[in-house]
Amino acid sequence: MAEEHRCQAPEGHRLCANSCGFFGSPATMNLCSKCYRDFCLKEQQEASIKSTVQASLSASVSPSVSSSSLVIDFRSLPPPPLLTLPEVAEAEDVPTVPEVAVAAVCQPNRCNVCRKRVGLTGFKCKCGTTFCGIHRYPEKHACSFDFKMVGKEEIARSNPLIKAEKLEKI
Repeated sequence: MAEEHRCQAPEGHRLCANSCGFFGSPATMNLCSKCYRDFCLKEQQEASIKSTVQASLSASVSPSVSSSSLVIDFRSLPPPPLLTLPEVAEAEDVPTVPEVAVAAVCQPNRCNVCRKRVGLTGFKCKCGTTFCGIHRYPEKHACSFDFKMVGKEEIARSNPLIKAEKLEKI
């Protein structure tokens, strides 16, 4: 990159050997920090693969053959197969989700009643859907959430029933 603009890099700074545009140093084999880190990781992976393969070969090869005489080119080996998840067959007794609920899950940035874009100003109701400013109230969108039952449960939790022992009559 410096050659294109006919300018010289300052003394002690050299461009990365991978031509990525950053500066490298002699301590990192004239590579920038990112390219040097990638280079080191690649070496570590190759070393670990090599030691694993040699260990497995030495365990499976007969004692008459030495493991030092075996040379394997790792670049010629095919890549490991990708793991796939097994297919799950759908059961007939599994209830299906209504299409309205699926649409609400897919597009939470639209009002569920008028389909108006709400962006960041959308109101999330206790029934789990998003509404605009006009339809945010439960009576405006026919909310299915039972507010009375939740209120009764909350009052029952906050006011537990306390019974004292009976007093002796004189």
